Amino acid sequence: MQFINISHPEQKVTFPQAVVTGLGKGQGLFFPEQLEPFGDIQALLDLDFVSRSQVILQYLVGDSMEADVLNACVEQAFDFPLELKKVSGQVNALELFHGPSLAFKDFGARFMAQCLASFSTDQKITILTATSGDTGAAVALAFYNQPGIDVVVLYPKGKVTPLQEKLFCTLGGNIRTIAIEDDFDACQTLVKQSFDDAQLVEAVGLNSANSINVARLLAQVCYYFEAVARLPADTKAVFSVPSGNFGNVTAGLVAYALGLPMKRIIAATNRNDTVPRFLDSGKWEPRPTVATLTNAMDISLPNNFPRVLELEDRHGVPLQELLTSFAISDEETQGAVRALDAEGYLADPHSALAWKALTDGLEEDETGVFLCTAHPAKFIETLEDTLKRTIALPPALEQASAKQILSTEMPADFDLLKKYLLEKQKN
Repeated sequence: MQFINISHPEQKVTFPQAVVTGLGKGQGLFFPEQLEPFGDIQALLDLDFVSRSQVILQYLVGDSMEADVLNACVEQAFDFPLELKKVSGQVNALELFHGPSLAFKDFGARFMAQCLASFSTDQKITILTATSGDTGAAVALAFYNQPGIDVVVLYPKGKVTPLQEKLFCTLGGNIRTIAIEDDFDACQTLVKQSFDDAQLVEAVGLNSANSINVARLLAQVCYYFEAVARLPADTKAVFSVPSGNFGNVTAGLVAYALGLPMKRIIAATNRNDTVPRFLDSGKWEPRPTVATLTNAMDISLPNNFPRVLELEDRHGVPLQELLTSFAISDEETQGAVRALDAEGYLADPHSALAWKALTDGLEEDETGVFLCTAHPAKFIETLEDTLKRTIALPPALEQASAKQILSTEMPADFDLLKKYLLEKQKN
């Protein structure tokens, strides 16, 4: 299997090259050149999660990784549970927050970390990533104390929750964190500018662990298969996905291209509604990013959306019949948190937003699955304010809450970031 740069299709690389390079020429995203459906989906669904994931990922990366190496990467990355819980009649919650950082991004970050370790060379690697909340912790914990790898995480100052910040800004060691005095889109732009600077890339061995890195994206395909495997046969599955950078939706569409039976996917956004408006009008008109209760989705320039379009243009995925997108307000999100709580299910705001988008239009013959992307307690302030009661912290957050923030603060200035990265490389 080769991976192409979708902005410059003449650039074709292997999976290891795509992972190590991160971004292609001209900030292009790498993507599989071919996506063919599996021949026997039911046999695949009959496997356990780890075994099935090994088959799926080997199928996607081809012979660029030896089977025993890839299998070991998957076993070590996916060493925590995921749950599918019925919330009410036709509606199920796919809980993806049982990993070390209590967020769905553990799947992609840990798989990428294992892959990079297996591709290890003597060259120093600097992982530069931007986070709107959960990526930072997943990446930091996946690479913490890993020899030969430094991690630099950019995040928008004051725009992640205190507990999200504590999880990745208190580690120290090979994990450095920078609070950027701007929004997430500015952080993401700084990452892209860094990859466009050939001298910087070479000097610090630059790579990225955002969902722009294809290893993270492919790992996320696996849990869509697990959800369908746990549903009754012949279910008309509808997935509702909290959507900011659109990596999670892209993974679901890849699963569809591989033959996973599903009826449709809902991309649920907040007021940062670039994609819903695009799907309605055909016009790509990003607006300034606004702060919402669902801060991890406060993104107006979703990095992965070119991959969504590539799935239609190159791979024939019927986006018009498969993908819809809706914007949910903060007030509706709080109402969804309360409605779910009344049914006995505590959900973080992002997951509740996805539930709202799902249940507003679920048909009688459909079975809905909303993706729960973060542990509720990571958003304890919002939940306690909304529900007017105390929310208990799990041990990982209790421990992190007492630690000191170690971040550096910086304006959204590429020259300052470049100077910082080069100086840290000398130390």
